[in-house]
Amino acid sequence: MKYVPDATGDRKFEADNTVDRVGVDGLLSELDEYAVEQALQIKEKRADEEITVTALTVGPAEAEAAVRKALQMGADKAVHVQDDAIAGSDAVATSLVLAKAIEKIGVPELVVGGLASTDGGLSVVPAMLAERLGLPQVTLAAVVETQGDQVRIKRDGDTATEVVGGTLPLVLSVTDQSGEARYPSFKGIMAAKKKPLESLTLADIGVDASEVGLDAAWTKVDNVTARPARTAGEIVKDEDGSGATALVEFLASKKFI
Repeated sequence: MKYVPDATGDRKFEADNTVDRVGVDGLLSELDEYAVEQALQIKEKRADEEITVTALTVGPAEAEAAVRKALQMGADKAVHVQDDAIAGSDAVATSLVLAKAIEKIGVPELVVGGLASTDGGLSVVPAMLAERLGLPQVTLAAVVETQGDQVRIKRDGDTATEVVGGTLPLVLSVTDQSGEARYPSFKGIMAAKKKPLESLTLADIGVDASEVGLDAAWTKVDNVTARPARTAGEIVKDEDGSGATALVEFLASKKFI
């Protein structure tokens, strides 16, 4: 699960050009809610087995809200990796922290992630995670089907739909087409308050601070320019029948046509 700045709010950057995740409102990335939903559906399908759904996040203290939301949806427990040294980490370092945290928890049958984060949009962490954990990966699933230890997905492309299968354990990532995520019920919200939430540091999972953070990042933001203020639009009038011509000329001047 990833804690991201609210897309409807006023998102800002820090002095070092990293995203401000503390001074703005945040929430669980919407695209990760679909991963929670699929994990819960798989658990419900295998109701005769003892299955635990664990929500894992990496981020500042405020990121606890992300796993809290997953607990409210129905996850059984949560783990939050929090360390000041993590700030500014890129996808490579994030996948390292996640992999080490999963190894600390105990590598499960199935690791489920979302399509991408709504703030970064890279879609690479699940694949990196699979490589670090030594697990096969089935990614970008629009449809997920499970039968025993078999997982089959349908992945929609620009020109075709692929059907990909794998055997547990594996890493799965799902898209927003995989099924609408459930809303937390009042009962779920109340129950979440009693569910375990473990907090870990880099030292707890065996990651050195030099391996993460902005200084270790393979990518950095060099410059940020604020979006210019919105200007007043131009009104095309058609009082004398020349409106169509004026509209075409305007669109042509802007190279829209």
